[in-house]
Amino acid sequence: MKPILLQGHERSITQIKYNREGDLLFTVAKDPIVNVWYSVNGERLGTYTGHTGAVWCVDADWDTRHVLSGSADNSCRLWDCETGKQLALLKTNSAVRTCGFDFGGNIVMFSTDKQMGYQCFVSFFDLRDPSQIDDNEPYMKIPCSESKICSAVWGPLGEFIIVGHENGELNQFSAKSGEVVATAKEHSKQINDIQLSRDLTMFITACKDNTAKLFDSTTLEHQKTFRTERPVNSAALSPIFDHVVLGGGQEAMDVTTTSTRIGKFEARFFHLGFEEEFGRVKGHFGPINSVAFHPDGKSYSSGGEDGYVRIHYFDPQYFEFEFES
Repeated sequence: MKPILLQGHERSITQIKYNREGDLLFTVAKDPIVNVWYSVNGERLGTYTGHTGAVWCVDADWDTRHVLSGSADNSCRLWDCETGKQLALLKTNSAVRTCGFDFGGNIVMFSTDKQMGYQCFVSFFDLRDPSQIDDNEPYMKIPCSESKICSAVWGPLGEFIIVGHENGELNQFSAKSGEVVATAKEHSKQINDIQLSRDLTMFITACKDNTAKLFDSTTLEHQKTFRTERPVNSAALSPIFDHVVLGGGQEAMDVTTTSTRIGKFEARFFHLGFEEEFGRVKGHFGPINSVAFHPDGKSYSSGGEDGYVRIHYFDPQYFEFEFES
């Protein structure tokens, strides 16, 4: 399984994201660059330049017309996907940690960090209302005083968003009223990543407590747990098989204290039903910060602390693989 290596960033990768069709792969890192690539051959199509700080998050809308990116430069920016032109600049008081389009591509949400005396907020903008963009005034702003939001996605039908906090709590916020609809406390540490299943009925969390967990999107009911011996930074669900891929590894500053665990930077594959690991893929020279399955399930990508993105196309054996319980 020889990977395609994408070299377009000088700093650690923070997030990678396929568009809905899977022909494009968007990558962001701790440098101010937002890159877009052809996923089939790893050719770089272009960059979206304008940010002046680390870019923490990226998303593309349903029909890949617009791209959204959030950065530590206290801004969330909207881009024209095709031309790379900046369409909107939404300024914030602190770093933008998560961002996303709803399924119509009309409403965007993003969360900001708790820093410099400002608390964590989730803001909602309706792109059909130019006055909101011009005035930099969201139609709804939800304060999160308890614990910082580290990951967030839109729920099914765009009725609510699902957010993961620094203290391990999961919340559903109504996209209409801003109220907390449901809460779950299954994790004990920071939730680094949330990704939905293809049909949006389930989502998987990746957590610093060395686990990834599967939840029901509507009820937040906990379904499955995938355990490792190191922090999990990202987790994704296969759209065609009952498979999960996890990426993680200890941060560099923690490695010296537990030297026995140096170099455990593989992407790890688990069976969704049996919760058992059945494969690993090596390659990165540091922790994996983001993983994503291609929407057709025939490949997956990983982005690491080493600044590289690797696209792995599965061998034919993977599709013939039978899991024996």
